[in-house]
Parts: sequence; structure tokens; C-alpha cells
Amino acid sequence: MNYTENYRGIKIDVQSVNLDISEAVQAEIRSCIDKLSKFTNVINAVDIYFKEEGQGGTAESVVGMRVGIPGPDVFAEDKGENWIPLLKSVTDKNIRQLKKGK
Repeated sequence: MNYTENYRGIKIDVQSVNLDISEAVQAEIRSCIDKLSKFTNVINAVDIYFKEEGQGGTAESVVGMRVGIPGPDVFAEDKGENWIPLLKSVTDKNIRQLKKGK
């Protein structure tokens, strides 16, 4: 499932391989962008990908997020079990990078 959305003037591009992204996860994506917006004046785009690595009981969920800002973009990735905590984690990692860049 891939989808693109314009949220508050920010282009969101979500890619997921053989996965459906629930409304709850989509709402969390918007919440993460609201958080990111507090740490930078301009966000041009946010690219997020969701994928599963491995098989069966050893499968891990992976979330990556690239925040397109003037200058070098920031990127973070995390692995775990649940999409929403992973989204929060990559958002926090990107916020730390945005703070360093100031």
C-alpha cells in the first residue's frame, strides 16, 4: 500500500510493502509531523516506509522516515514489533538531528 497526502502544506509519501496502513497509524503519522514542525520552520516533504523483515516468529517491523528540509535531510530508522511505537521512535531520532542542526 502506497499513498501520498498533503498535510498542512507538507507532502507525505508513505510506502509499505504488502502491508495495509491503518487509520490509527495514518493519524500517528500526522501527529509525528506536528511534533517535527515544532523543531524546524520548513518541512518540504516527509517520506515514510514500513516493511517486514524476516519470516514468521522472527519477523521484525521496520519503519524509516526521511524529513525533507532546506539543507541536508534528516533520516532515521528503527526496528521492533509495533508500528506506532516505531513511528514515535523515528520521530524522536529525527527531532534530535534537527536540534543538532540548529
